[in-house]
Parts: sequence; C-alpha cells; structure tokens
Amino acid sequence: TNTDWHNIVVRNKAAEICEKYLSKGDKIYVEGRLKNRQWQGEDGNTRYTTEVHVQDFTFLSTKKESMANAQASGQLQQPAQAQTPAKAAETTTVNEPEQDDDLPF
Repeated sequence: TNTDWHNIVVRNKAAEICEKYLSKGDKIYVEGRLKNRQWQGEDGNTRYTTEVHVQDFTFLSTKKESMANAQASGQLQQPAQAQTPAKAAETTTVNEPEQDDDLPF
C-alpha cells in the first residue's frame, strides 16, 4: 500500500480540541478546503505547498485505541485526565468565515 501525507491546518476551538484529544496514530476523518501557498526557502528558491484547511472533522479511533497509541508513543496522560470523556468532542463542525483572498472574483 502507498502512504500519502498531507499538511493539515486546524484553527481556533477545533485546534484546542485536537490538541487535547488527538494522539499520534489516531484515525480522524477530515473535510476542508485546499489552499496553495508559496514562500522563499533559505536557499532563495521559491517553494510551494498545498494545505488542507479543516472545516469539519470526526474522530474515528475509539478511546481504547487512542489510549493504546498514547502508551506506545510515550504520551500517556495522567489518570485523572485519561478518564475525561471525549464524547463531546467526537464530532466538531468549524464554520470559519470566507477570507477575501479565497473569493474567485
């Protein structure tokens, strides 16, 4: 199988939820807009990248899988935090306002 890597950008409250509940190896479903960006590298060459700016996401890993991933990567939370229910954060919709530079006219 082939593995594809994508640059994902999450902002505002959604970023706080991801930081709190996501661990390396967790499965997540993401919907968003593609945005192309360019910058000057240290060598002076112009670099380009495509990012997914998240508008909606859903956690796909179970709590048990998340805990196993956290243990495997050495990110085990304190017991009191590990018992915090993630139910409220399983599905999150982020409605970000359109930016002027995203308009097609």
